[in-house]
Amino acid sequence: MRCLRYAIGLLSLTLLAGCGSARGPYSDDGSQHRDIAKAERIYQEALAVIDDDATAAEKLLRDAMGFDLYHGPAHNNLGVLLLKQGRLYDAAEEFEWARKLLPGFPEPRVNLAITLERGGKHADAIDAARTALEVRPGHLVALQTLTYIQVNQAMTDEQTVANLDSIVARTVDPLWRSWAEMHRDRLQQADRLQTLLQP
Repeated sequence: MRCLRYAIGLLSLTLLAGCGSARGPYSDDGSQHRDIAKAERIYQEALAVIDDDATAAEKLLRDAMGFDLYHGPAHNNLGVLLLKQGRLYDAAEEFEWARKLLPGFPEPRVNLAITLERGGKHADAIDAARTALEVRPGHLVALQTLTYIQVNQAMTDEQTVANLDSIVARTVDPLWRSWAEMHRDRLQQADRLQTLLQP
């Protein structure tokens, strides 16, 4: 079973549940040594320790990919671990792999958006968050990520207030609710002021 979990701050990296091996996941095209069942078993072992032992989890995830280079959740979760270490380039590479291998999942796209944001690539981060919403319209974490980046980078658009309204209505997290309410009210006041100042 590949379940989803969230970690890290207001913007949450999304884990997919469901030194590496000597062979390594990128040494060839992965097709000659592919053992999907073994990769999944090792992946499940990584999930069991991912919250308590990041070093062991990273090794297990790399081992899993050594048996199945196309294990999308392993790429995503390795990306989460790398991002927590501040290894933005490496994390982005893993999220790109996961994005391609998991076309119906918004999580790798959300994680890529967070990575790009942390790397200062704000427009690319917004684009990545929007693709997560294209994959799964209305996905709350993707909506929060998109809106958070837009507000923090002063890159809001005509949809931002509606997105903040949606976050207020749908979130159960009081921190998210108060953040969204505060910024929604601020943007609405700015819009009213701009309307009053127009000739």
